[in-house]
Amino acid sequence: MQAAAVPAPRSDPLLRVEGVSKAYHNASETTPVFEDLDLELNRGEITCLVGPSGSGKSTIISLIAGLMVPDTGRVSFAGQDVAELSDTERSHLRSRKIGVVLQSGNLLPFLTAAENIAIATRLAGATPIPAQVAALLDQVGLADRADHLPRRLSGGEAQRAALAVALANGPELLLADEVVGQLDSTTARFVVRALEQACRERGLSVLLVTHSAEVAALGSRVVRLIDGHLEAA
Repeated sequence: MQAAAVPAPRSDPLLRVEGVSKAYHNASETTPVFEDLDLELNRGEITCLVGPSGSGKSTIISLIAGLMVPDTGRVSFAGQDVAELSDTERSHLRSRKIGVVLQSGNLLPFLTAAENIAIATRLAGATPIPAQVAALLDQVGLADRADHLPRRLSGGEAQRAALAVALANGPELLLADEVVGQLDSTTARFVVRALEQACRERGLSVLLVTHSAEVAALGSRVVRLIDGHLEAA
């Protein structure tokens, strides 16, 4: 049976994934991840991406962020083909326009939560303002953890701190890979509501990878990655 097409968002999407295929290669074999994938992300919306472990959700995040390039097809941000950018230009795009939260390794271990936010702000070309750093930590429920090093944070707290870091550059697009995976349901809802506020107030677009049906239901729409295809959920 043919997979149901993912309905297109409103016009003028911020991000387009068009006919993208990706496979991993080693000396002896090629392992396809997905083929001919299409996805659009609209400004001001939270799109939740769900699917089994190993289905390629993290690969989609990496392709959109320009951390890898597709084998075929096109990933375009605000009309610009990301693969056509140099490594420096892609790095600049991530520091200025795209916030990325991966499942681990998001924080510099020798800096406090507040200092991690401050350095992300500097990398984006802005001067960190203490009140704004404090506001970001409060937004993710970590107002009392500003001076904590990552090793003093729980797994869930570290993920929330990483989210605050990803929002520090005022991105247009936030890519969050299981950012609420280690949170209890109440805190997860709190974080998603904070993202919704950012979407409403400044048109932030969010792609949120999650295994939680409850969290996915809080988004603007849900797409499911199964057997290399995206379907409306």
